[in-house]
Amino acid sequence: MKLPDTSNARVDMRLGIKDCEIECRNNCSCTGYASADVEGRRGCLAWFGDLNDVRQFADWGQDLFIRVDAIKLENSLRHSKKSFTKKKLVLLCVLIGVGLLILISAFYYLLNKVKKRGLAQKERVRLRVVSLPTSETNEETSAKFELSIFDIGSILVATENFSPANKLGRGGFGSVYKGKLPNGREIAVKRLSKSSRQGANEFKNEIELIARLQHRNLVQILGCCVEEEEKMLIYEYLPNKSLDNFLFDRTRSVSLNWEMRYDIIFGIARGVLYLHQDSRLRIIHRDLKASNILLDVRMNPKISDFGIARIFRGDDCQASTRRVIGTYGYMSPEYAMDGLFSIKSDVFSFGVLLLEIISGKKNSGFYQEDPTMNLIKHAWELWRDGKALELVDPTMGDSFPEQEVMRFIQVGILCVQENAKDRPTMSNVIFMLGNETPIPSPKQPAFVLISHPNSANVSASFHSLNEMSITTVEGR
Repeated sequence: MKLPDTSNARVDMRLGIKDCEIECRNNCSCTGYASADVEGRRGCLAWFGDLNDVRQFADWGQDLFIRVDAIKLENSLRHSKKSFTKKKLVLLCVLIGVGLLILISAFYYLLNKVKKRGLAQKERVRLRVVSLPTSETNEETSAKFELSIFDIGSILVATENFSPANKLGRGGFGSVYKGKLPNGREIAVKRLSKSSRQGANEFKNEIELIARLQHRNLVQILGCCVEEEEKMLIYEYLPNKSLDNFLFDRTRSVSLNWEMRYDIIFGIARGVLYLHQDSRLRIIHRDLKASNILLDVRMNPKISDFGIARIFRGDDCQASTRRVIGTYGYMSPEYAMDGLFSIKSDVFSFGVLLLEIISGKKNSGFYQEDPTMNLIKHAWELWRDGKALELVDPTMGDSFPEQEVMRFIQVGILCVQENAKDRPTMSNVIFMLGNETPIPSPKQPAFVLISHPNSANVSASFHSLNEMSITTVEGR
């Protein structure tokens, strides 16, 4: 069965299934019980009240034990016994007649099942233990990190059967729900939509990649769930959701003073540097944007959504693709036009983010009066005319150090240079942001404007957790 709604249920991880039955029998208010399975631990899940939203499935589910009237139960058993007596002779004859056929069929069935199970195991993600670095820069020291495999029942309990009230947002991958484990830890469950044409490959890519990474500015993955057609990723829950939820909202952006924006910029920069240089793998994120930067309770930024990230091995630093995937407004020109991507593609996206954080404006879709104008062009024209401080978000007032903000704007424009060779690396970016040092004068940057039939949708504002607005451009 699909277990009932858990609003009237209690979980006790100290009780086994037998003790659970005893407790339920001894409590007249108990209407049913089932086994609770959370992170490999067995417990007792009991209901007190109506059993709502119960369904029977052919392929999956859990055993559900329901309290019924004793007399009705006895009558039902007696009726079943009489029916069996009448039918057993017929069944016995049928079994003898087709016994040989059953044995042959069973043999082929088992053989086929073993083959299918072998293929399914290759497709399923089974990363129980992965070696992860224990520090940001020391690759010599490593520790074992256990990636939990959650069962569907525990996820249903945690999210209250994917209650709409727990829904945090929706993206190209699917929906994201808030959940709570029996130990009280809050989680975010990213559920792959069954109707999604994209997501299966991103799911595998993300779980195989992010499980190997550990950094304070990367979102932490706790585990996954792969059962039948369900594929889910379980992350730490970040109460402040995504950066765009604050940055592009006139009410919330007031709470982002310069000190907060400074820390967010540096946190993102450190996270990208770790991906490019300090992790065991060289990783190109390919979809850095405000909605993929999550904020914890202290407003520390964490980079999320590694579904379309790419790994570079050895000395490789550039690759090409015929299928461009990402988000308009954050793509570097060489990636958007020719499918070429490298660490400098992420630097371009970071530069766009930096200018957005300073200005509180989106790169694309903001200047309605001039379709050719975007934030990069606007920032360049202000810089060229000596009016760069007019770019600063007015909600910050005058409470910011002018020279420091000017330096940040100049670095942001350097990051969005048209030629990838003119862009700094992330290590240089962090050095220039944190030190009063001579900075190269930027050239005119790239104004990447690509028409798209769904441009209205592309430029729409998203405020949600783990929002993944993927745009696909087929190669010429």
